[in-house]
This record gives sequence, C-alpha cells and structure tokens, in this order.
Amino acid sequence: MSEISRQSSLITPEEYLAGELISKIKHEYLGGIVHAMAGARNVHNDISGNIFAAFHARLRGKKCRPYNSDTKVRLSMPSGQQRFYYPDVQVACELNSPDDTFQDKPVILVEVISPSTRRTDEVEKLAAYTTISTLDAYWIVESKLRQVTVHQRSGKFFEKFVFQVASDLLHIPSMKLEISLAEVYENVIFPPLSDYEQEEAELRLVE
Repeated sequence: MSEISRQSSLITPEEYLAGELISKIKHEYLGGIVHAMAGARNVHNDISGNIFAAFHARLRGKKCRPYNSDTKVRLSMPSGQQRFYYPDVQVACELNSPDDTFQDKPVILVEVISPSTRRTDEVEKLAAYTTISTLDAYWIVESKLRQVTVHQRSGKFFEKFVFQVASDLLHIPSMKLEISLAEVYENVIFPPLSDYEQEEAELRLVE
C-alpha cells in the first residue's frame, strides 16, 4: 500500500469491488477509503512466486488451494469496519464462489515485505489478519535478506517465530506440510543493504 487515493466521500464495498474489476492498478480498502498499491520489484515477485509454487506443488489434488496477489482477502474488524487486502500469497480450504475476487477464510496469509510496506505489514495487517478465525499463520517474508517471521496460531493467540537458516522448515500443521527457507529464497539475488538497513536488520535479529 503506497498512497491514499483522493476521495470526496466514502465508497461502499460493492462500489470498491466493481471499481477494481476495471481499474488499471490495485487498491486496498479500509472502511470506505481506498489505497493505491505500488508496483513490486523483481526480487519481491521472485520470492512470492517461489512461495506460491511451493504451496501449489504440495496442495495438488487437495481441497486447499493457493492464490497469488490477484486475489483479495475480505475481513471484518471487531469494530465492524470491512477491509479488503491483496496478500502476496494466501491459502484457503473453505473456498468462496469462483465468481468472487476474494476469499473470506484463509488458512495462511503471506506478505513479502519492503521498506515502504514494513509498517503496514508488521503492524496494521498483523492486527487485522490475526482477527480471522480460520487463520493458522501469517508469514512476513523479508526481501532484502533471508528471514521469515511467522505468527503461528496457538489456541486463541499467535506466537512469533523467526527463521533465518536455509534448512529451517516452515511448518503448517493443519495441512501437514512444510516449506524450507531454501525454497522460499531459491534463485533469489538480494539487493545490497544500505548502512541504515543493515543496522535495522541487526536490531531485528536481537529482538
């Protein structure tokens, strides 16, 4: 999410969904306000493509299905505010109608993070996604170094785990499958980190 589209009034979910069908760019929707999304870098698409491919291979012939960033997720916040986001990858087992452009009951949600989306992915979307009753895990995947932060459901709450080693396995117990970090970052060439980004990365490792 990069910028707020200029609006003179709030729009309804129905107006938003109709507009997305003809829009040349994607927008996310938060309670009547739409936010234009910026384009993704190649490294971002390489990583999200690897994750989608890994899910697709493991779920072939099963009821659960992976979806890429063209499919939205719809959710209602405890306040009643309705939202639509475009996660980079999601997996759903209870599927919406084939005519819909969104899923309501994802099991896994994945966001590949960038400097411009970090706060949104780590704060806003974390708070929103973890209200979804069917969600087992939310993955926040770094695009400038090998690291995946997993918020895994444990009863009524979510536990945080950080994975950094290529042989580390990301487990999805509800679907009895796992994906290694080596697969997530297969053939990925990381852009160089700035001094500030290096310091930020080191601080996150300590947390």
